[in-house]
Amino acid sequence: MTDPTGPTGPLPGAAVLHVLVVADGDVPERALLDAAWPGWLDGVTLVVAADGGYRRARGLGLEPDILVGDLDSLAPSLVESVVAAGIPVERSPVDKDESDSELAVVLAVRHGAGRITVLGAFGGSRMDHALANIWLLAHPGLEGVAVALLDARTRVTLVMAPGPDGGPVTRALPGETGGVVSLLPLGGDVTGITTHGLRYPLVGEPLLVGPSRGLSNVRTAAGASVTVTAGRLLVVEAAPAG
Repeated sequence: MTDPTGPTGPLPGAAVLHVLVVADGDVPERALLDAAWPGWLDGVTLVVAADGGYRRARGLGLEPDILVGDLDSLAPSLVESVVAAGIPVERSPVDKDESDSELAVVLAVRHGAGRITVLGAFGGSRMDHALANIWLLAHPGLEGVAVALLDARTRVTLVMAPGPDGGPVTRALPGETGGVVSLLPLGGDVTGITTHGLRYPLVGEPLLVGPSRGLSNVRTAAGASVTVTAGRLLVVEAAPAG
């Protein structure tokens, strides 16, 4: 099957609700996001801020529609002003099993998201938070939802196969030629990988957990793609240096 939701959104004719989640990691300036990933904000109808992501969203000139999390990264006076402005707040205990980012993406799905773009998932002082955010791509509640983690240079998505029909899944990897595309197995070996439009092709081959064979491929065609027969394949794309 062809994945109906590529890293930048649905294929033509497959309209879905696009939700932007802003977490409290490093969020680049909007101009840098626009240059690296044109159209990243297209169709967004709901902005969800995860705790300190509220400030990050405001820094991009975006007004969050919902604030979620334990809110330990926001001053009480700021939270009071958010409530006074009529913005819904879903506050959770500090002692909880989920990260604020997880609460935000689950909330996005609850609101009907078919596509989620996450900012602020990388960077900051906590490597464990960055890794946990990447692992969120495999969250069982996100099955069938196109999720992309973005910063000014990097886009991270996940291809999961087999598809609902039991067959391979093909994902388009649109972007500028010269961009770096790394393919990494997540949580287990990935088999039956075939690529098109990448300098170092794979033809029905596996990528195994441990070896770094899928690192630093290069897009040679704007219409590159990858097909996966079985497993979870993490796709890490770096925009060409401008």
